[in-house]
Amino acid sequence: MPLLTLLAINAAVSAVAFLALWIVSLRIKDVSFIDAWWGPGMALLAWSTLAQAPATPHGLLLTGLCTLWAARLGGYLFWRWRKHGADRRYVSMIDHAEKHRGWSFAKTALLLVFSLQFALGFVVALPVQLGQQAGPLGPLAFAGAALAVFGILFETIGDWQLTRFKADPANAGKVMDQGLWRYTRHPNYFGDACVWWGLYLIAAETGLGAWSLPGPILITVLLTRWSGVPTTEGKMRKSKPGYEEYVARTSGFVPWFPKKP
Repeated sequence: MPLLTLLAINAAVSAVAFLALWIVSLRIKDVSFIDAWWGPGMALLAWSTLAQAPATPHGLLLTGLCTLWAARLGGYLFWRWRKHGADRRYVSMIDHAEKHRGWSFAKTALLLVFSLQFALGFVVALPVQLGQQAGPLGPLAFAGAALAVFGILFETIGDWQLTRFKADPANAGKVMDQGLWRYTRHPNYFGDACVWWGLYLIAAETGLGAWSLPGPILITVLLTRWSGVPTTEGKMRKSKPGYEEYVARTSGFVPWFPKKP
């Protein structure tokens, strides 16, 4: 199948899913659940690609790892949304658009939330779309698989540790600086980056997949410069006493030993 046709079909499949979710948001007047679709939406692109051509070792490996990552992340974020309700970031975004631009909830949700995530997710997922070419698995694919599995485990452990920490009333108002959080302020984001760089290595072994480099670069930029670290740390600096000290001694992204006082 021609590459452009494959990508066009994938884009159409993803667009239909996002439009359906947008309609759901109109009914419940909340867009926060879209974060839970971030992973499954990319897994959908992997499965759509797999369905359009004969299965290959790289295709099965990429789709399997992407699905594992997406199920874990999507399930966790859906649980978090159901437990904590609407995300204040989205509430603030929609209120601002309504007050300063005169946009309706529907227009704001479609243009600033669902369309944006559709476009970003499509680019990030390029490795699982371009890397499903024929050929035997080699050293690069095995290295990528190891990195992706490491990333899934790393972010899973980090999220589990944070959830346990927050569940203890004695930790209310305290900064989480235990477990993996002692070595990086964002083990979940670092794990995510590892997953997509790992998937890229698998894809790159096929030749065409090497052109999917914008995917892991974009997710790394998103996590470190836009919606990940800056958003989280901006809120933490305002709400958590002692967070500045935590920042001073703890690596911001790549895990490393804490600095001595």
